[in-house]
Amino acid sequence: MGNRTINNGIAQGVGALIYSKKTKRYLFLLRDGSKYTGSWGLAGGKINEGELITEALYREISEEVGIDLSQFKTIPIETFTSDNQKFVYYTFLISVDDEFVPKLNHEHRGYCWVNLIDHPKPLHPGVWRTFKFKVIVDKIAILEKLL
Repeated sequence: MGNRTINNGIAQGVGALIYSKKTKRYLFLLRDGSKYTGSWGLAGGKINEGELITEALYREISEEVGIDLSQFKTIPIETFTSDNQKFVYYTFLISVDDEFVPKLNHEHRGYCWVNLIDHPKPLHPGVWRTFKFKVIVDKIAILEKLL
């Protein structure tokens, strides 16, 4: 997953499901000023050409919640490729010790820490699709027990 991205007309993105080991809850962000304003999603965004996937992940998290999480355990959860093969999105789980108060940028207008089963609604369509795959939800549940 640390490979450099190659721009062949393929848009690439990255996002993180941030998990607090202490409270066993996840961070969701309420989107603002975008195509999916009012939906709940993950910290993440576009991978710049030539940028490492993990570099993009930590950069986007820092921009959106104001915290450097690069020193925390980061586990790949899913790689999604669109049907037309023109978009790839990498989702990670990042395990932090405890919840924190994010310093939101202009892309978000709210946040919450919740149990995964109690996630806020409406979800961003990409997150909604991820949670519809039982194998991914099961993988997350297994990881929770191991962290």
